[in-house]
Amino acid sequence: MSTKPGLVFCHGLWADGSCFSKLIGPLQAEGYQRIAAQYGLNSTAEDVAVTKATIGRVNGPVILVGHSYGGTVITGAGTDDRVAGLVYICALAPDADESSQTQLANYPTTDVFSQIEVVDGRIWLRREGTKFFCGDLSEQEQDLVWATQGVPKPDLFSAKAGGTAWKSKPSWYIVGKKDHTVPPDLERAMAKRMGATTYELDSSHVPMLSQPERVLDVIRDAAKAVQEAKAA
Repeated sequence: MSTKPGLVFCHGLWADGSCFSKLIGPLQAEGYQRIAAQYGLNSTAEDVAVTKATIGRVNGPVILVGHSYGGTVITGAGTDDRVAGLVYICALAPDADESSQTQLANYPTTDVFSQIEVVDGRIWLRREGTKFFCGDLSEQEQDLVWATQGVPKPDLFSAKAGGTAWKSKPSWYIVGKKDHTVPPDLERAMAKRMGATTYELDSSHVPMLSQPERVLDVIRDAAKAVQEAKAA
């Protein structure tokens, strides 16, 4: 049986587990058990519950990898005893009294939020918004991101995570220096607050798609650290 930690991926808004497609294949080839939590973006409590259920589909110890709003999800789900580490990719990381909305409120509104619309009780990203969301991808890839977008309910922004895993679990954080969705300065502040091992990439909000090898290196660093801690 592999001694490598299991990996559970948690997607953000306007996404599903396929946003990690460039990571999952290479990690499988390296012998990692890995799976994406496919939650519905209906409520944070439901998304955290689905993630905790997904943790049971891979061997422990487990590393949670969260992108964007997925950072809120892993902050809540990561309190599970099976979780040994957290990797945040341009992600939110609220404290117990914070939500996605309160974290973003202290920073200037980013460009992507001028390119959304609420229709039929869901938040939709306009096609024009992909240049802010994932502008360092090709037009073809941007169109795929738009066409496969998840559609969250608006109250996800005001919900609490239900836990603060980064206070007790080691964390790694990737800052996207050209992020127009979550402000880079907010990302840096969150990473500093949690004491995370921090990496800065010259990327948009989606480095797992635009710079997958760099993101893979961070996950490998986290996995190595978790393995070493288990062996100690």
